[in-house]
Amino acid sequence: MTANQAQSSETAKNQLSAKAIRNRFLEFFQSKQHHIVPSAPIVVKNDPTLMFTNAGMNQFKDYFLGNQKSPWPRVADTQKCLRVSGKHNDLEEVGVDTYHHTMFEMLGNWSFGDYFKKEAIEWSWELLTKELQIPIDRLYVTIFEGDKKENLPKDEEAYNEWKKWIAEDRILLGNKKDNFWEMGDTGPCGPCTEIHVDTRPDQERALVDGKTFVNADNPQVIEIWNNVFIQFNRLKNGSLESLPAKHVDTGMGFERLVRVLQGKTSNYDTDVFSGTIQKVEELTGRKYNAAATPDSGQNWGEAVAFRVNADHIRAISFTIADGQLPSNTGAGYVIRRILRRAVRYYYTNLNYNQPLLYQLVPVLADQFADVFPELKQQEQFVAKVIREEEDAFLRTLEKGLKRIEDIISHTKQTISGSDAFELYDTYGFPFDLTRLIASERGLTIDEVGFNAEMQQQKQRSRAASAVDTGDWIIVNEGGSSEFVGYDSLDTKSSVLRYRKVKTKGKDLYQIVLNKTPFYAESGGQVGDTGTLTIGNEQLEIVDTKKEMDLIVHFTESLPSEFNGEVMAVVDASKRKKTALHHSATHLMHAALRKVLGTHVAQKGSLVNADYLRFDFSHFSKMTSEEISQVEAIVNEKIRENIPVVIKQMPKDDAIQLGAMALFGEKYGDTVRVIVMDPNYSIELCGGTHVGATGEIGLFKITSEGAVAAGVRRIEAVCGMAAEQYVNEQLAQLQQVKEALKNPKDILKALSSLSEETAALKKQIEKYEAAQLLSLRNGLQHKLQPIGNANFIGEIVEVSSADALKKLAFELKPVVVSHVIALAAAIDGKAHIVLLFDDAVAKEKNLDASALIKQKIAPVIKGGGGGQKTLATAGGQNAGELHKVIEVVKEYLDQALL
Repeated sequence: MTANQAQSSETAKNQLSAKAIRNRFLEFFQSKQHHIVPSAPIVVKNDPTLMFTNAGMNQFKDYFLGNQKSPWPRVADTQKCLRVSGKHNDLEEVGVDTYHHTMFEMLGNWSFGDYFKKEAIEWSWELLTKELQIPIDRLYVTIFEGDKKENLPKDEEAYNEWKKWIAEDRILLGNKKDNFWEMGDTGPCGPCTEIHVDTRPDQERALVDGKTFVNADNPQVIEIWNNVFIQFNRLKNGSLESLPAKHVDTGMGFERLVRVLQGKTSNYDTDVFSGTIQKVEELTGRKYNAAATPDSGQNWGEAVAFRVNADHIRAISFTIADGQLPSNTGAGYVIRRILRRAVRYYYTNLNYNQPLLYQLVPVLADQFADVFPELKQQEQFVAKVIREEEDAFLRTLEKGLKRIEDIISHTKQTISGSDAFELYDTYGFPFDLTRLIASERGLTIDEVGFNAEMQQQKQRSRAASAVDTGDWIIVNEGGSSEFVGYDSLDTKSSVLRYRKVKTKGKDLYQIVLNKTPFYAESGGQVGDTGTLTIGNEQLEIVDTKKEMDLIVHFTESLPSEFNGEVMAVVDASKRKKTALHHSATHLMHAALRKVLGTHVAQKGSLVNADYLRFDFSHFSKMTSEEISQVEAIVNEKIRENIPVVIKQMPKDDAIQLGAMALFGEKYGDTVRVIVMDPNYSIELCGGTHVGATGEIGLFKITSEGAVAAGVRRIEAVCGMAAEQYVNEQLAQLQQVKEALKNPKDILKALSSLSEETAALKKQIEKYEAAQLLSLRNGLQHKLQPIGNANFIGEIVEVSSADALKKLAFELKPVVVSHVIALAAAIDGKAHIVLLFDDAVAKEKNLDASALIKQKIAPVIKGGGGGQKTLATAGGQNAGELHKVIEVVKEYLDQALL
């Protein structure tokens, strides 16, 4: 009997679909008075310690730290998570095994200072064994055994609670690695109890007790649920401090749960992935063999490719839907790496050489429409971005694979760091992709050498610049800051906490106040600057940011005293100019939707005192007419002097009103709505704005261009900045008129000048051709026989490097068995051309490119290259051209005689 048959015969629970299983979990905890909250975006904002949401607890971090009070003591959710970087990195296992993933769902229930171990353990048992009917004899639990080094005791409380529900021989002790959960190097943490399921067939379970395989990487004895009891905070110095209240943080891998309940031996055999895999089968004409093993030949590679694509498309799609586009830096580079890994798998293992991933997006969008609707709402946009990325990588992949095969053929054991870097820099191969291909051939890579190359050439692939922060020093007990900056630009306050932070190699300090008028960078709007006055000391605030729900003020120095009244004053002029650009952004967004269509959606923005930058979804370059229409609409709305109405209302009411929300933003149940004419612009926004549109004054678009696949970028100015821009343009126009001697029709004058320039250019080309012919006629009589070849080596006078190359080609048909070396000083720089007869080069194994790189480039302090019969070089040292000719002649004397 197989594992599938064993579980099918035990209960009828296998009939549950993935959707039904998810609903069962949420409904169960709703019955236990838990509030069901939506998933936070997969891309983390306002938390410098994380790039992606890697656990369900991330969005609740402030509740655990006591920075903010949760509106509900109990919540439950399903959270989109991504683990492909940093401490939690499962990328190398994805597709190779049957249960690791990049993007996955984490089901969780949470208690914020409410219930603790007793209820958490009781309800876990009730859900798994009664509601979902997992057989008791397949379950094992682990608890924290304690750690003498940190003076942490065994979790006796959890042990005693479990004894009420499960036999003591199934309660196993786990070490700190397995049973003490920490989100990162610092932050909330605590002991945990894990629940494991033995899915092996009955005959195997009868032979060996499942406890032997718990936490032993057995693919059929797996952890399914982790209950974390958060009661400590890990400080920068490594010590632990008790949190103000005790919390419960649980996480259950949805994909693993579905696998268990559907009686499968692989997560990929469940209906979580079956629809995507079937689509890949349909597109490629290949059949997924779930039973393939590494020893079964080609089927194994195909099986891995199916799993990789079914997994990776989820991470790629949901991350793009949450606002993170593929790029060469930071989170964007992580997504590009995942995408390219998937492309490489379908290209080489499924023999599919055209874009595939984008065709999976509709399947995924339909599957998750009810639980994660943001993908369905952006289906076309996400597919377009993915296809563009696939097209771009496929163009270089074939060349890159040929190059890596060449490298492998000359490698015995270790691929050099420089070769790995060449694959990255020239062919777009992420390092882990090269490592994957190398490992398939039994080779390793010099990672140290690769990193050295990266550092030397200042590449940006390891994008996120780390911010080193110290521990908070508490001055006054309290939670997060109260923001009063919508109504006032100054306020009396007091310091709650401060700490030192090093960013980009510079020491700064962060100060948190109990009340502040400073707007923290958010929603594209830059943070306020200004001053804090404490006693007789004044500190300059250089920036304001949010860290989770704390408003953090950055300063270059600290006061001598922290106790006492603080006067916080925002730079009013900068705030006003920033507000103008923010309000103008809303007007422009609405105008773009009117002119281009309702598919336009914000994909990024920057709003500061000097200008606005706005990224939006659109698939073609805007015409001059479209840009003019958008400008005209915005300026008309400015002249109408529309009152800017700001409301607080329930999020559902705001959406029903027609308010536009941004994908990838996390909104509370109550939202701030900015209305500029109910029939024109309604948006959810936390930024600062003008009182009426007339305050904006003037709006002018300064540029429009592409920023990514399917994404355009507009930059614009308004107010005094727009007036200054227009004046500068008019001044330039006046200078052009004066240069043209003030013609009545400037366009006609420019056209005439262009025609005159073209005619002169043709004349110059004619004279240059005659000059080259004259030079050729003189040079063909200066040949020197060397062996069976005729050598011409001369320094000549020509106007350009292109002319020098043309002269060499002019000599080619009139000099038999030619070996030509021409040099010229052009604009003070050295230029060289080598042209060898094909037959001579082949017979004597001449290599013009090697000669240029190895012997000529050092002489002229430059560089160059080319092919064996034609190569060029350029350099700074034009005074050594005669030596170049000598070097070539010496080379030919040795090679030809």
